[in-house]
Amino acid sequence: MNSQTVTVPAGGPALTGDLTVPSAARAVVLFAHGSGSSRHSPRNREVAAGLRTAGLGTLLIDLLTEEEERLDVITAELRFDIPLLGRRLVAAVDWLAQSPGTRGLPVVLFGASTGAGAALVAAAERPDRVSAVVSRGGRPDLAGDALEAVRAPVLLIVGGRDEQVLRLNEDAARRLHVPHTLHVVPGATHLFEEPGTLGQVTEVARRWCHEQLRTAAG
Repeated sequence: MNSQTVTVPAGGPALTGDLTVPSAARAVVLFAHGSGSSRHSPRNREVAAGLRTAGLGTLLIDLLTEEEERLDVITAELRFDIPLLGRRLVAAVDWLAQSPGTRGLPVVLFGASTGAGAALVAAAERPDRVSAVVSRGGRPDLAGDALEAVRAPVLLIVGGRDEQVLRLNEDAARRLHVPHTLHVVPGATHLFEEPGTLGQVTEVARRWCHEQLRTAAG
């Protein structure tokens, strides 16, 4: 398994990411972190580790620079700048398509919280490169009109006790024109902090990605 810290050009700033690619990887999962989070998010790192056991590569990347993160701690504005985050995810998707270790691999976008909105925007921008989108406790509604333009299948995972976000996901699902699944984890709140709930997220995402990749290959 090849692990390295990478630098991804994003039309101005350079973004830092942690790329891990198992031998004979079947795809690479690009994580879009949520509000106030980073590539060091313990929840996304746990999910990423679980996906790698299924033969999937992972790229956990900071969509904001260190200076932008310091500003965002004060203003909380950039984490909701979905067009900005979407453009940077597109840059990461394009970088994966050109990097020797990931060139030719299908890309799955995995968005958490506000990162889900950015992931859907990027999927709409790169329909030929993004094979699937997964949202964990996400805000797909923030993708706006991009929802109707997404061409990749979508998995929406929401905690059963995260009632407001569940309603937003149900509304967003009705706007999708692609195969999609809304999976509710019973007893889970927004951050999936309850024992066993994050493991359920990992298992559901792992099985769903396997099915989508198998369907695409067939």
